[in-house]
Amino acid sequence: MGRVLIIGAGGVGNVVAHKCAMAPQIFEHICLASRTKSKCDAIAADVKAVTGRDIETAQVDADNVAETVSLIKHQKPDLLLNVALPYQDLHLMDACLETGIDYLDTANYEPIDEAKFEYSWQWAYHDRFKDAGLMALLGSGFDPGVTNVYCAYAAKHLFDAIHTVDIVDCNGGDHGKAFATNFNPEINIREITQRGRYFEDGQWHETDPLSVHQTFDFPGVGPREMYLLFHEEMESLVKHIPGIQRMRFWMTFGQEYLTHLRVLQNVGMTRIDPVMYEGREVVPIQFLKALLPDPGTLGENYEGLTCIGCVIEGVKNGEHRRVFIYNNCDHAVCWKEVKAQAVSYTTGVPAMIGAKMMMTNTWRGEGVFNMEQLDPDPFMEDLNEHGLPWQVLDWPESVK
Repeated sequence: MGRVLIIGAGGVGNVVAHKCAMAPQIFEHICLASRTKSKCDAIAADVKAVTGRDIETAQVDADNVAETVSLIKHQKPDLLLNVALPYQDLHLMDACLETGIDYLDTANYEPIDEAKFEYSWQWAYHDRFKDAGLMALLGSGFDPGVTNVYCAYAAKHLFDAIHTVDIVDCNGGDHGKAFATNFNPEINIREITQRGRYFEDGQWHETDPLSVHQTFDFPGVGPREMYLLFHEEMESLVKHIPGIQRMRFWMTFGQEYLTHLRVLQNVGMTRIDPVMYEGREVVPIQFLKALLPDPGTLGENYEGLTCIGCVIEGVKNGEHRRVFIYNNCDHAVCWKEVKAQAVSYTTGVPAMIGAKMMMTNTWRGEGVFNMEQLDPDPFMEDLNEHGLPWQVLDWPESVK
């Protein structure tokens, strides 16, 4: 039905390439590109072995708009599926505008020199995409992404009014490493070392990093300590859920992980500003990234489940209601299917589904959109079909 250009060949790019190849009726032609072509070639070989399909590969510097434009003109895709670094979002959006193709990503733009997470830069592109008759879909991963769709589904089917949302994210798996991050180390560490932020009573409140925490009993995993963070989907959900009273995001971390992180912070290894070393500038967190395990290599011996979902409270038919909408994903099952761990899988599958929604015109609009602005039903159906089945439970307790 169409042509897709995937940019990014990390763990998520691997999943996206496999899942797109498994849907030939939608993705007739696939090109996978990144700064390092050899990574694309390795993924293409795996895709061929698993699905029997050939996908093209290419080298591109996603920071270079002219280079991306040249690749787009050569490949003639209908959609650019961005699973590269968040720093590169605006460059890739510019390339899409210049060449007249649709755009999708899984994470909001971040400036490389400041750990600041907000949609303002990308929302500012709305009129340009609208005037060009193009669609840009932001945050089609799991969180953001699926969690946004869960909220839209709840608003459409389960509630007359939503009052509170607590997004909870638990990785209950074990990869056997002393310290490793489940997605890009640079992005992961920047995210969790910043001040927490949540929305309540019409305004945003801040907390010290990882200072607010509580135990939550995750289905399939059990009780885990989860910590309040700021996460980008809250910004768009607060904007698009009428009358929302409170919005929070929580993620689990083990004590060993937090101890390693604390030591790395104390010695300056998580700094994002350059320091001089032997006459050259080095950014400590980028050097640390080179030392840590590549998240794409963690899957082979990974065991256990993830559990990610939304505890939502509100009113239905005049009565109070509380539900938990969630997914469990098994690391070992993901490895068996596409040679990936579950954190990459839970981001890559929704990216493919979002691309499918756009390429089939199931989701169509002109401008820049967040996931909750679109009809949740076909996306929710595809989550069940493509490996991320969900459940809705009446939930006994509020998140404190």
